[in-house]
Amino acid sequence: MKKHVRYAVVGLGHIAQVAVLPAFANARRNSRLAALVSGNPEKLSVLSRMYSVPKTCGYDRYDELLASGDIDAVYLALPNSLHCEYAVRAARAGVHVLCEKPMAVTEEECERMAAAAREGAGRGAVKLMVAYRLHFERANLEAAAISSSGRIGEPRQFSAAFTMHVAPGNVRTQQALGGGTLYDIGVYCINAARALFRDEPVEARCMVAGAVGDVEESAACLLRFPGERLASFVCSFGSAKVSHYRLIGEKGDLVVEPGFEYAGTLRHRLTIDGETRERRFAKRDQFAPELLYFSDCVLQNRAPEPSAEEGLADVRVIRALYRSAELGEPVELPPFRRDERPSLEQEIRRPPVEKPDVVHAQAPSGGS
Repeated sequence: MKKHVRYAVVGLGHIAQVAVLPAFANARRNSRLAALVSGNPEKLSVLSRMYSVPKTCGYDRYDELLASGDIDAVYLALPNSLHCEYAVRAARAGVHVLCEKPMAVTEEECERMAAAAREGAGRGAVKLMVAYRLHFERANLEAAAISSSGRIGEPRQFSAAFTMHVAPGNVRTQQALGGGTLYDIGVYCINAARALFRDEPVEARCMVAGAVGDVEESAACLLRFPGERLASFVCSFGSAKVSHYRLIGEKGDLVVEPGFEYAGTLRHRLTIDGETRERRFAKRDQFAPELLYFSDCVLQNRAPEPSAEEGLADVRVIRALYRSAELGEPVELPPFRRDERPSLEQEIRRPPVEKPDVVHAQAPSGGS
């Protein structure tokens, strides 16, 4: 019986270099970094030495790598517009797929990816998971547990802000590559609202303003959930760095700030009947838990919780919000059923990693 899953990391941009590649040291129990795929020869040369990776190739040899028998899974850290193509090619070759969020750009692409994973290569289903790192992180999992526990009463309102500066020319600002505030950071707010309400929205409204590159600079969004519950959030590529959300119930409220951070301490401020308590959650590696969990799913033939359906659930909301912004009116969402939600049982703790030097990759703001 195999004890490790051999991964190829496909795409060596900023997030892959500062978070995904270092995470393999914390995931060595069942995960190995076996290959790197990039169109930049210098990245391949330097990073393969840095991480002792035995195999590298360009995108033109991706299918050859998939057929080689040298890897079991791919971690896709590509621009959003390429997720579908590279996931489908992997699945058809019988290679498991761990894909960065958002899952894809359209609902149809999500469905194509899910279908390819189900069909595998005629050898049974391929595992497909969307890399929702906060589905394994304590502060966010406890927020969902507090929401469903009744401690703050029935949750009624959710609000969030996720903003940062993104330099023009960054991949996140290019519409052709699947860029945009909702795809890149709004997806965190949508996913959090869905997890905390344990439900799916039925109506979406959105207003956008400004421009960075050829995408909107900012978006203000409102989602209506069953039971007349509301979720609102703002995301921006042209504002100071802010990351928080608040859930208000009939008896109290919970603030998580920062709420979506992967490189720092997270905090809760819980108020019930006028009494406030604060709690800190230490900085941890949020990417190794994804690898550990997904590798266990592969090795033990289990279906992952952040599944293709979870990825589709967010993308359909993103698409509805953009339609609302274009039409200037609310957009109804058809019923969508999700039985599985992230739970505290999924928490995996690993120590933080040191930020490594990066090779020809820039942070969203333009620095290294």
